[in-house]
Amino acid sequence: MEKFNPKKLKQMLPRYPGILRKEEYFNSAVLIPLVKIYGEYHFFFEKRSAEIRQGGEICFPGGEYDPSNDKSFKETAIRETVEELGIKRENIKIIGALDTLIAPVGVTVDSFIAEIKINNLNDLRIDKTEVEKVFTVPVSFFMENPPQVFHVRLEVHPSFIDEHGNKVELLPVKDLKLPDKYSNPWGGRKRKVFVYKVEGEVIWGITAALVYEVIEKIKILNKN
Repeated sequence: MEKFNPKKLKQMLPRYPGILRKEEYFNSAVLIPLVKIYGEYHFFFEKRSAEIRQGGEICFPGGEYDPSNDKSFKETAIRETVEELGIKRENIKIIGALDTLIAPVGVTVDSFIAEIKINNLNDLRIDKTEVEKVFTVPVSFFMENPPQVFHVRLEVHPSFIDEHGNKVELLPVKDLKLPDKYSNPWGGRKRKVFVYKVEGEVIWGITAALVYEVIEKIKILNKN
């Protein structure tokens, strides 16, 4: 057996470190669309159809990364936007990307800010199986109205009770002779949840977090 040489390990290390074991997450990509209306930029939002997962919630266009179909996460964001809104690909101009967001529910989100060219919202061919409606909100609204901030508590559970009342052990703490404390839930860290209320709708969770990040960058830009 060849002896281990740490110097040779360098060739196996990523040139640009990313997210370790990202393939174990639900990997998604979204577009953060900006549209100019009467000289003012607006965020463009979707309300998800009631029949799909997370129905009735406000989001940006996007979906699951498909490595068999998409060359990149940017391609996923563009493809999903085209499919959901019926907008032409050439009318989507990518400005840049935010850092990858890792949600506590095991989801990664790669988001891409883009300016979209549309004459009228009524001109869009919306996929009604996925999208109930679309609407825009001026960027200035979010500049002037900070989000409400709430929290959720996150814990790691080594076991759970299934729908039949049976205990399902995911991590055999005793068999592995791990410290007893790991037989019970641990962690209990708080995580911020941003909430914006606008036009009778609630924008929260991942979508609100992305809006918040864009607004914070605009504020820094305006100070310089």
